[in-house]
Amino acid sequence: MTQNSNIAAIASPPGVGAVALIRVSGPDAKAICAECFQGIPAVKWEARKQYYGKIIDREDQIVDDVLLTWFAAPNSFTGEDVVEIACHGGVLVTRDVLSTVLAAGADSAAPGEFSQRAFFHGKLDLTQAEAIMDLISAQSDLAVKAAREQLDGRLGTELGLIREKLITVLAHVEAHIDFPDEDIDPDTVDQLSSRLNEVIGMVSGLLATANQGRILREGLRTVICGAPNAGKSSLLNLLLGFDRAIVNPTAGTTRDTIEEVINLKGIPVRLIDTAGIHEGEGDVEREGIERSRVQLERAELVLFVIDSSASGEVAKRIDLPDGARVLRLLNKSDLPTHPDWEGEEGIEISCLTKDSADAIGEVLYQNLVESGAVNTASLTAINTRHQHCLRKAGEYLHNAAENLKAGESPEFVAMDLREALGAIGEVIGKTDVEEILGEIFSSFCIGK
Repeated sequence: MTQNSNIAAIASPPGVGAVALIRVSGPDAKAICAECFQGIPAVKWEARKQYYGKIIDREDQIVDDVLLTWFAAPNSFTGEDVVEIACHGGVLVTRDVLSTVLAAGADSAAPGEFSQRAFFHGKLDLTQAEAIMDLISAQSDLAVKAAREQLDGRLGTELGLIREKLITVLAHVEAHIDFPDEDIDPDTVDQLSSRLNEVIGMVSGLLATANQGRILREGLRTVICGAPNAGKSSLLNLLLGFDRAIVNPTAGTTRDTIEEVINLKGIPVRLIDTAGIHEGEGDVEREGIERSRVQLERAELVLFVIDSSASGEVAKRIDLPDGARVLRLLNKSDLPTHPDWEGEEGIEISCLTKDSADAIGEVLYQNLVESGAVNTASLTAINTRHQHCLRKAGEYLHNAAENLKAGESPEFVAMDLREALGAIGEVIGKTDVEEILGEIFSSFCIGK
């Protein structure tokens, strides 16, 4: 990325709509757009005010009627001069407006380049930049809320606090390195160990949110399984609210897995309908059953659907993965119960009634909350990249704590602390070692 270049791109989703948005950013964004905008002269533009006009190409042909807004640096999303052009939302007209802007001197923006510039200009840290995509791709209310909190800087603030505490510990250790004649006495070691353990606890707390983050972003993998004709596909259709899977009394109708996501009180749940598990006849049916078993091994939650009106001979032979969280659903409660299922534990449902969908949804939600899979009170949630960096930081912090307690040379402790600081800095995109020097000079008056 060239910092002094000017970039442009369509900022609205592809396809046809009432309005589309063209975004231009760079030191010459205003001049470039002024060249192809016919309306209020650029010298009269005021920041954050919309102006009506026309986009004119180099042949003086009208491309479209538009509304133009100028955001003056540094008070813009990217921190540079930004111009946003709202035009009609047709595919061709949007493309023509962008082509006209590019012909006036802008370059096509690379994927994510606007957010990247916002990061480089200090408008966002890396966690906030990542939250933009989380917000766009969120599939539930809680996922939107979690992304919104991260975009507002909640995760960055927590990581910033961890860095500050770690810098303080490192500054003390560095001071003892600079003054080798002054040993680290037991009281100081205890104080440093206490501060270090506090940092370790904070890092561990963030690592514990990784699973919640994955669920909010991808959905809880919930596999619907059971014997043929138990009502698995009917259950999927019931929970979705529309007919997604084919339902037929013929055994083996479902041959492959079907995935859909539902929004369960803000929690995304990825439902996976599978083929009925039994001794299959034919290669295709056996392949479908094998895929069902693979999905079961990967499931975070299993909805075990049982036809309570039929014999349990096949269903009771189905082996579920060890340790899997299982909800047993006794389907077809509108029919007489077969003796095999008298007194069996499970939730009685009928996939023919809307009430059953509400009951299953409530049980599912309570299961998620009580199991700790999602903590609705705290939506701080790290992603896979954050998890990798924080795990590295945790390892270095534990090494530093052990070396400090064992009385190892301060150089070894400082080395681990620096590595931990770098790993944490990777999360938010900040690894400035000058902060350590600043802490040393201000706290210990070195060189006074």
